[in-house]
Amino acid sequence: MFEGRMIDGKVDLNAVAMELMARTAGEGGGALVAFVGFVKGLVEGERVRSLNYEAYEPYASRILDEIAKGYRGRPGVLGVVILHRRGELAPGEPTVYILVAAKDRKTAFAVASEVLERVKREPPIFKLEKREDGEYWIVGDGIRLKRAR
Repeated sequence: MFEGRMIDGKVDLNAVAMELMARTAGEGGGALVAFVGFVKGLVEGERVRSLNYEAYEPYASRILDEIAKGYRGRPGVLGVVILHRRGELAPGEPTVYILVAAKDRKTAFAVASEVLERVKREPPIFKLEKREDGEYWIVGDGIRLKRAR
């Protein structure tokens, strides 16, 4: 199971994890790492009202899928699932789900971390953070640029 896509709404993380484990157990799977990113409620001392995710589709989903499928055949990796939400999300709401099934925990953790860094850089996903002190475009991994009005 190697797939990635943009989604609307929340995910039943347990159901996805159980499916991935069931599909990979017969291939020697023994580890599953799940990463869930969520909207921060406080950034730089300011309260966050929401985080809006927009994506250039269908290209963003295609890139996410290519990232996941790119791990097929890597030693020890048995599955990668990437699900990235779009729309306006409140603090505490999940934003991205990354699940990696592997033959061992070391591989699962390393690949999950690598996938996350690629998801932050490669697909055309745009983040607008709405805070008490204004709105900020988030570039890359945390650079904030005040939105011009």
